[in-house]
Amino acid sequence: MAEREQARAVAERFGRNLRRIRKREDLSQERLGLRASLHRTEIGKLEKGERVCRIDTLIRIAGAMAVPPGELLDGIVWVVPSPAPDGAFAFGTTSIPSSPRPDADEAAG
Repeated sequence: MAEREQARAVAERFGRNLRRIRKREDLSQERLGLRASLHRTEIGKLEKGERVCRIDTLIRIAGAMAVPPGELLDGIVWVVPSPAPDGAFAFGTTSIPSSPRPDADEAAG
């Protein structure tokens, strides 16, 4: 998958997560935008996958909905298959692990 396609796929998955959580929290796009200091059209563009969310925007949106930022990234992971040196995004229904992989400790030490 090309880099541009990967970015679009990430934006679309993020958007689905955002919409699902916003609705669960019973917030309109306008109310969420006010709470996150964003225009409601920005929320709409993020939900439609028309924009890739910046990290500061992710933090603001998560805070405005009182959810952990990782919940908005649910199902979006970076996978490096062995023995290939490069990775790619993978999409699924599982959450991002909260602790580092076991081999991350070995690389640090």
